[in-house]
Amino acid sequence: MAYFTQQLINGLVLGSIYGLIAIGYTMVYGIVGMINFAHGDIFMIGGFIALITFLILVSIGLTTVPVILLLVLLVAMAMTALYGWSVERIAYRPLRHSFRLAPMLSAIGMSFALTNFAQVAQGARVKPVPPIIPGGYQLFERDGFVVQLSNIQIIVVLATLVLLAVFTYFVSQTRMGRDMRACEQDQTMASLLGVDVDRTISMTFVIGAALAAVAGLMYLLYYGLVDFFMGFVAGIKAFTAAVLGGIGSLPGAMLGGLLIGLIETLWSAYFSVEYKDVAAFSILIVVLIFLPTGLLGRPEVEKV
Repeated sequence: MAYFTQQLINGLVLGSIYGLIAIGYTMVYGIVGMINFAHGDIFMIGGFIALITFLILVSIGLTTVPVILLLVLLVAMAMTALYGWSVERIAYRPLRHSFRLAPMLSAIGMSFALTNFAQVAQGARVKPVPPIIPGGYQLFERDGFVVQLSNIQIIVVLATLVLLAVFTYFVSQTRMGRDMRACEQDQTMASLLGVDVDRTISMTFVIGAALAAVAGLMYLLYYGLVDFFMGFVAGIKAFTAAVLGGIGSLPGAMLGGLLIGLIETLWSAYFSVEYKDVAAFSILIVVLIFLPTGLLGRPEVEKV
């Protein structure tokens, strides 16, 4: 029971990171109707920006950890949001009214461009950092196994819950959120009613990229490393989470992220770690057989 509890905690933390990335996928799909395959690499860029900012702040003599983390978070969100805006302007906006595969192929090309840019700029080696937030709590001990909850795990889960609550309020209660929901239903009608569709879509990419930056920072703090290839792996997992939860549904994206994180962690703990990805994708296939729109997804209504 103690070992299971520990793996449950680890799975929830990993799933929280996947969920933050998955929100970006589901937002773009909900409004534009396309998958932003460069979103995983935006997450990777956010991790690198967080690392570089952290090193710069430490090098100039700043030692207060809460202040450093706040500055790193703000800089990473701002800079990564700029990358997200650039992806929309370069890879999506010129091809928005082209045939449906064109933006997808353009986004895949942007993904490769960002991956190789990070590899050339930062090198192919893994960039480790020492533990930034040490310490934690021992919850209980059973049969010689101690269940531990680290401070960084608490921070990751709390940050995810706060961001989910804030963003849910933003989408449901603010003017920009209403514009997003209007564009999701019908971009032409939204434009006729005075909604700036281009600005709304750009803001969707910007917000999704900012959330990916938070996920990148959480990944850096939790695992203590970043590398140029981590965006591909995490992006695929987060996309799987968005599909599992129901692409286009914000709660579904977070639910899917938590499920993928728990499946990976529990499978690695009790079965062969080499097949954890197989287990995650197999469960996705089973769910989609019985629920084609995902766990919380809604069937698309054809507009005529």
